[in-house]
Amino acid sequence: VPAGGHFFGAEHTMSRYTTAFYPPMLSNWQNHGAWEEAGGKDALERATELWQQALHDYEEPVMDPAIREELDAYVARRREEIAADPEG
Repeated sequence: VPAGGHFFGAEHTMSRYTTAFYPPMLSNWQNHGAWEEAGGKDALERATELWQQALHDYEEPVMDPAIREELDAYVARRREEIAADPEG
């Protein structure tokens, strides 16, 4: 880009600018008054709400029963191996 130039009007930029960035999940860009009116939640409170909502909304994916059986057997075997490890 030459001095004083920019890519803001370029087709590539214009076609991507609305989806190129994700909004922050924890930070709050409201001014202080609006933040207080909205409950004044800090990042820890917002993070807690996010993980609780994620657990609430979780739906276990459909899994082939044979794969589920293999996975359960693997987990059981590893638990036994870990429990038997004197360093573990």
